[in-house]
Amino acid sequence: MIATLLVGMLCVYLLSFSLMFQLISRRLQDEKMGMDVFAAANLMLGGAYVLQLLEGPPGWSWTSMVNHTLTLCSLLAYCVGGARFFGLATPLARPLLYLAVGYSLLQILVNWAVGPVARYALLAGTCAVWFVSMVAVLLYGVRSFAKDLRGEVLLFAGLISGICVLNVIKLSKLLSGGFEALSMDGQFSMIFYVYMCSLATILPPSIVWLVLRRLTDRLRGMAARDPLTQLLNRRGLSTALDVYFRHPGTSARLLLVDVDHFKNINDTYGHQVGDAVLCGVADALRASVRKDDLVCRLGGEEFAAICVGADDASALRVAERVRSSIEQKVMLHDARYEGLRCTVTIGVSDGFASAACLGQAMQQADAALYRGKHTGRNRVEQNRGQSRVNAALDTVH
Repeated sequence: MIATLLVGMLCVYLLSFSLMFQLISRRLQDEKMGMDVFAAANLMLGGAYVLQLLEGPPGWSWTSMVNHTLTLCSLLAYCVGGARFFGLATPLARPLLYLAVGYSLLQILVNWAVGPVARYALLAGTCAVWFVSMVAVLLYGVRSFAKDLRGEVLLFAGLISGICVLNVIKLSKLLSGGFEALSMDGQFSMIFYVYMCSLATILPPSIVWLVLRRLTDRLRGMAARDPLTQLLNRRGLSTALDVYFRHPGTSARLLLVDVDHFKNINDTYGHQVGDAVLCGVADALRASVRKDDLVCRLGGEEFAAICVGADDASALRVAERVRSSIEQKVMLHDARYEGLRCTVTIGVSDGFASAACLGQAMQQADAALYRGKHTGRNRVEQNRGQSRVNAALDTVH
């Protein structure tokens, strides 16, 4: 009686969270992060438990067959929902159809050839293998696609491991004791459904938490990045520097990069082409700096790169690489723009060792940039007065 009550509670949990997931997915509009699929998974699993309450004693019936098929289909839907949450465009409808038809036919075959106990054992064994695979994927994800959600993913892996163990025990009991193992009054059934109710209480809110965290991280990222070029903006640069300078004894140098004659590009070709040029400059800048350097769009046609841990010679080499890369890059290949190119002038600051000193470094680099603009453009100027980057580079090669 208590186990039956637990199954009823489980149905209510699953169907209620199915509705909640569906409502959340509608609010998310275009990028649903798998919430619509999680809603379908909960609906199918809730429907499976409703059929279990209706089917009566274990044995062969069409209700029981649909129950088992829905159970496996719900597992597939949970996996697809997880894949979509992590950005994989995974199909659902066709694999779901293939699984439903294939497993239904397999049940009929097994029941005819071996008997109804074997059909229940087939479900327990299939679920156990499926859960082992899910745990393996989650543990792999901790080191790859889910590094930023390590704690949550490990929690999911632990909870899924528990239901995997219970299905292995269920399989063993079915093979050794037949349908007596599935008695709703038995101790094992009580443990099984208490654990399932716990999962139904913990996992859906955890999924909602993951979606909220992903949305929060995305909003934070949007606030820290320039929407046109996807480089850091001033706020993002300040935050990144705060993190970098937490390590004692670190230093950096600032490269201030300004596109030469950018107003003429806008006036001649229009702002849409001007935006394309800015994106091209951003791409070249991103590709030319070192792996750990920070790249930022300060506004308009002005960019910045922070060469972390660099000395004067390293900063000058990076600056010259940036200048040369942008000079050689064709910004637009359309014949109407005749292989449009542009150049930049770069000012390099002295070293600074804290985020609070960024303003002073900006002044130094700006003064060097101003000097470069008035002595020919398309050049690198260092704060300490070297007029041409080639002279400085000769001293470091």
